[in-house]
Amino acid sequence: METRRVMRDPREESALRLAYIGDAVYEVHIRRWLMEQSLLPVGALHKASIAFVKASAQASFYHLIEPKLTDAEQAVMRRGRNAKSAMVPRKADIGDYRKATGFEALIGFMYLNGENERIEEVMGWIFKATQTGSEEETQS
Repeated sequence: METRRVMRDPREESALRLAYIGDAVYEVHIRRWLMEQSLLPVGALHKASIAFVKASAQASFYHLIEPKLTDAEQAVMRRGRNAKSAMVPRKADIGDYRKATGFEALIGFMYLNGENERIEEVMGWIFKATQTGSEEETQS
């Protein structure tokens, strides 16, 4: 049985579909980084990853990376932020959730565009800010 590729050009994808794939790509990067940082058991790794994947964390990363993005990348994030989702997690602030969706949409867009080096650069800003505890140091 032959499978057909039905994915469109990333520019034609809905912001929520970009966020859908971006969420998965982002989580893989977080999990890999956490494994590289320590030899924690899986339960502790999972607990640590939650701090990165919750909406409030992604919203703060949205603000962290926004000034360093190109105009086109900022437009993708805004499109994701402004997308109307039928679902909002109970524990998430709606503003944080929308910014998190914008952040995930950007990661998804870059992934589908094959911009893996750019994803690594963006994730590097996040990891650096996390390690130093200061967003100011990453604003270079």
